[in-house]
Amino acid sequence: MPAKTKKPARKPNAAFMKPMTPDATLAAVVGDKGMPRTEVTKKLWAYIKKNGLQDQKNKRMINADDKLKAVFGGKKQVSMFEMTKLVSKHLS
Repeated sequence: MPAKTKKPARKPNAAFMKPMTPDATLAAVVGDKGMPRTEVTKKLWAYIKKNGLQDQKNKRMINADDKLKAVFGGKKQVSMFEMTKLVSKHLS
């Protein structure tokens, strides 16, 4: 029986891991320290879950409180896919 060759561990994309700086609007939700996009998304979801902002009927929708409404460009509700697009505008 031939020995199985082990796949090399997948390297994370360097662009994803580059620390991004949130602007003041986003910093109100996730903090103002530089962090990778993946970490920003994790902190955003932690905030959404802690404050019960995920829509109960349609879990893909996020209901904005005052802090998130500023991040979402004034929208009351966005989809989780739209959320990542809107959040990227607040990162530099």
